[in-house]
Amino acid sequence: MGGVGGNLRKKITLNTIRTLYKKGEPITMLTAHDFPSGHVADAAGIEIVLVGDSLAMVAMGMEDTSEVLLEEMLLHCRSVSRAAKTSLIIGDLPMGCYEIAPEQALESAIRVIKEGRVHGVKLEGGIEMAPTIKKITTAGIPVLAHIGLTPQRQNALGGFRVQGKTAAGATKILEDALAIQEAGAFATVLEAVPAEIAALITKKLSIPTIGIGAGNGCSGQVLVQVDMTGNFPPGRFIPKFVKKYGDVWSESMKAIEAYRDETKSRAYPAPEHTYPISKEELAEFERVLGYQDV
Repeated sequence: MGGVGGNLRKKITLNTIRTLYKKGEPITMLTAHDFPSGHVADAAGIEIVLVGDSLAMVAMGMEDTSEVLLEEMLLHCRSVSRAAKTSLIIGDLPMGCYEIAPEQALESAIRVIKEGRVHGVKLEGGIEMAPTIKKITTAGIPVLAHIGLTPQRQNALGGFRVQGKTAAGATKILEDALAIQEAGAFATVLEAVPAEIAALITKKLSIPTIGIGAGNGCSGQVLVQVDMTGNFPPGRFIPKFVKKYGDVWSESMKAIEAYRDETKSRAYPAPEHTYPISKEELAEFERVLGYQDV
């Protein structure tokens, strides 16, 4: 897996995303956190690969996304970028590297582009982050916004709660959406918002909305790859909006258990898995070791 095979698809760019949006064709986005997950997402034809801070939990075993550091995100961004050669790759700005001031955010975004080798950045927040988004986009770095439920701010929101369930709450999300659009974001993630509200907000914008738990009226969808492929043990909590398209955990478990059993029984490796040596050379080596035919 050290290299990536040929891919006949043209490179996905912001212009590609805008064209899909204008045509009304849903935009696909999926997370990836390392070379294999980036490779398969790209090979499957996903348009936007997001190196999301959800990797803090699904790849690093952390309690929530607030723990992951910028340096750790950079490592994962580089791994994904080596694999996803045709997708548009977006790197998440983790909590703590962009909230203090627009200048801090721009510095972090530049690092993600230069060191992470991605094509744009994602950050959470609405009206209050508009100056930051403008600062980054003015410097020529594409920004994917993220409004509605913003996981980095779960403590302030009272946990992972659906947003926009009241007229006032929905109005606040619309105001956030218009503000980040005006600031120059090329698209926005809409998370955990009632489907009807997300569809209405989508119609009010001139940039794509990428839904996650926001219904099919958005301009596109995003899921965490580990969740949707079923690469987790039975009994683990998954959000209501996740559809499990595969069962990677069970397939991996079966393969590993079979390997374990065949190793214990010496069924593996079989002759077809070993390298040959001529009888003459083997006999000579045995002679060197002092083995003599009786």
